[in-house]
Amino acid sequence: MNPALTTAPPAPREQRSAQYDAFHTARARTDLVSRLYATAMGEDYPAEVAASSSCDWPLLGLMTGRLRMRPGQLLVDAGCGTGGIGLWLARALALRLEGFDLSPVAVAQASDRRPRFGMAADRAAFRVAELEDTGLPDSSAHGIVCVDALGRAANRDVAVRELGRVLAPGGRLVLTRSLRRGAKPAWEEQARAAGLEVEHADERPGEPVMWDRLYRLWVAHADELRRELGEVQAQNMLREAHQVLPMLPGRRAVLLTLRRPAPVPAGPDAADRMSRPGRRPGDGPAPGERTPQ
Repeated sequence: MNPALTTAPPAPREQRSAQYDAFHTARARTDLVSRLYATAMGEDYPAEVAASSSCDWPLLGLMTGRLRMRPGQLLVDAGCGTGGIGLWLARALALRLEGFDLSPVAVAQASDRRPRFGMAADRAAFRVAELEDTGLPDSSAHGIVCVDALGRAANRDVAVRELGRVLAPGGRLVLTRSLRRGAKPAWEEQARAAGLEVEHADERPGEPVMWDRLYRLWVAHADELRRELGEVQAQNMLREAHQVLPMLPGRRAVLLTLRRPAPVPAGPDAADRMSRPGRRPGDGPAPGERTPQ
């Protein structure tokens, strides 16, 4: 499910938490939702991740490259759901992982999934928190991913500032964003307010197409959804489908990479490092340079 596509204002925290708890509880009883996502994505569906989001193989590859993280660094999965995205990235890049979500049920399911990815509890931890108040220390994360979760925030500006606070100098926040046709993005303003800079805005033209296929599958399988998930959860999904389908034509979807600038190196050799041929802002550290740990 993708709250980022809906236009209704966020419900109170307790209500949102209960809604996601009920969804994750219902989904755990059946593989129907996963099968519909797999049908909508085709060969781009990462079955092991099994996220209720737009996360496909191309997005996983793009996030891997944009994060530019090193083994042992800390990755935060913001709005982690059942944990598949963060666990996959942490295993692929040999990272430590901290995930948080609004739903206690999702957090418990994410914790249970660690052994499937070969991740021990001391390397991957999950807890309940929200985007506007993560409870994480300042500058503690070397990278943050936030896939289809910013739309859950009661205040997106506050959420981006909070994630920026957690990001270490030189670290990157990669997050999915979408815009209605004709809407002007507020990404630059949000990034500046959080002390971040927009490093990349990668277009994802296939994402609205995928949501169109998925929502039509939900409508076509309405009876199965009611039977497998129950009337309440099925109605929630069908309501989302009917609300968003007319809004998809012309919708723009991107993966944003926001970077917290690293301090300019000081010392007698700083000018030499900064003036090496072929070096550009945003290229990352040169050989021998280190980013904060």
